[in-house]
This record gives sequence, structure tokens and C-alpha cells, in this order.
Amino acid sequence: MTDVEQAVVAVRTGGLAVIPTDTVYGLACDPHRAEAVERLAEVKGRTRDQPIALVASSVDVVLDRLPEVPGPLRRVVDGLLPGPYTLVLPNPARRFQLLAGRRPETLGIRVPAVTGIARTLLELLDVVAATSANLHGGADPRRVADVPSEIARAAAVVDAGPLPGVPSTVLDLTQPEPTVVREGAAPATEALAQVQRLLRQ
Repeated sequence: MTDVEQAVVAVRTGGLAVIPTDTVYGLACDPHRAEAVERLAEVKGRTRDQPIALVASSVDVVLDRLPEVPGPLRRVVDGLLPGPYTLVLPNPARRFQLLAGRRPETLGIRVPAVTGIARTLLELLDVVAATSANLHGGADPRRVADVPSEIARAAAVVDAGPLPGVPSTVLDLTQPEPTVVREGAAPATEALAQVQRLLRQ
């Protein structure tokens, strides 16, 4: 069984997988299984009120899973993704509540721009819950060798070689004025300018 096949089986059966993205290695699980999401948080050393992103294989998958996203924000999602962004969107139907943390009316989403085995893996899984494959507060892993042993031992691991190593830029789009929660792979000023341009279209 290949690394990708092992990771797919692990996620589908309620386990964890270390997966490559377009920024850093992530720790992923089935977003529909409470025990899997709790295990992910436990292995990372996070509390349950901290949000976890929904990572999808395509923009179409995101918009299908979150049909309440309004038209202007759909343009932003379609314009920025796939790419090195996590977009915090309004989630009035409170979908994927296991991932929302202390803000149940919102949800962070990611669509990485990936190719090769990373692309194959995401297409097989469709959506996962994922966060950086580090211990809470630790360095973001650029290589599989950078993933802490506590995490690597608890998960299937897919090695796609070195990644850029800078996490996604997090944008909060739930208020009238978009804000940068975390500057990462995309510069904050550039990201906000793109959002404003897309909202005006």
C-alpha cells in the first residue's frame, strides 16, 4: 500500500494523516468524526475552542458544502483559491461545528494549490479537517523530518519532499471590513487589495 493509500484509509477510518499542502505539512482527519477531530487537537496540544480549517480539493467542493456563502464572498473564494490562504467565512447554518472553535457561526476554509501526490490525496478525500503538523506553538514543518515525532507516530505520513515552509495567510471575511488574522505566504497588503478588488466586481 502506498503512502497516499495509507493516508486515505487512516482518515476514512477515523485516524490521522500528515499531508503535504502548498505551504507546510498539515495534520488531517475526517471533519465529520468527533473522535477524530478531538484526537487531532489532543495530539497537537490544542484546546477544543481553537478553530481547525476545512481543507478541500477544489473551490466547487467548498461552495457545495457551504451553500449559504453570499455572492460577493463567493467571488473572493473563487478569486483567491486555490492558493496560500485560509479564508474565515460566515457560517450561519453552523456547518462543520466540530471545527468552528469559539466562533460557531464562522468556518475557516482552505483549497491548497497542489499537484502530484498531494493533489491525488486531496481528490481522494474531498474534504479534511487540517492544521499544521506541529505541536501547538511550534515551528511549521517544511519537511516530513520537521514533523514532531509525537505527531508522526500517531498518523499515516505522506512525504512530498520540501515545501515552502510558510503557513497560509488567514483572512477574516465575516465582517464588513476584511481583516488579516495572520500574515503568511501572501503579504497582507496584497491579500487585502485582492479581496477589495473582488468584492467590487
